[in-house]
Amino acid sequence: MKLARTTFCSLIATALVGLAAAQPQPKRTPDVIYLPTTDPAVDAMLTLAGVKKTDVVYDLGCGDGRIVITAAKKYGARGVGIDIDPQRIAEARENAKKAGVEHLVRFEENDLFLADIKEATIVTLFLLPQLNLKLKPKLLADLKSGTPIISNTFDMGDWKPEKEVTVDPTDQDDYSGLSKRVFRWTVPPRPSQPK
Repeated sequence: MKLARTTFCSLIATALVGLAAAQPQPKRTPDVIYLPTTDPAVDAMLTLAGVKKTDVVYDLGCGDGRIVITAAKKYGARGVGIDIDPQRIAEARENAKKAGVEHLVRFEENDLFLADIKEATIVTLFLLPQLNLKLKPKLLADLKSGTPIISNTFDMGDWKPEKEVTVDPTDQDDYSGLSKRVFRWTVPPRPSQPK
């Protein structure tokens, strides 16, 4: 009996290890743990960005895709979600299909520090403060002047936001300890090139 129980436990452990190995793994450890943006914060971010049908909304660290999916569903905007975690990308693609907006959005498994974001007319973030600061040079170099950058919860140090709103949390979406603020910056005009 003891041998049968040991064999059974070994089989279960082997199956669990095999199941974990079958899950696609990120190319490197993600910089942040996955914490979905709350629905009130998604609405506040898109409102603060002033999303229009002609926009291309990029969400860097898109998780389950809810920001670009909502932008597509609510405003008819196109969207691109970038995340390093293949499980999040698979989930986002499935969510877009369920929402009927897969023709407006695409999801890319990529490192947000290496991704091509030049097409973006709006960028959204829900990263940590140090990642926002690390990403800032890329945002300023790659994005067109006038592009809004919207961040959930975390600011960008001494780059003061031009607008800031407080999000009303719902009981089900309340993440204790987070600031529940949304920030907006705009990529400034580029210095003119010498002739």
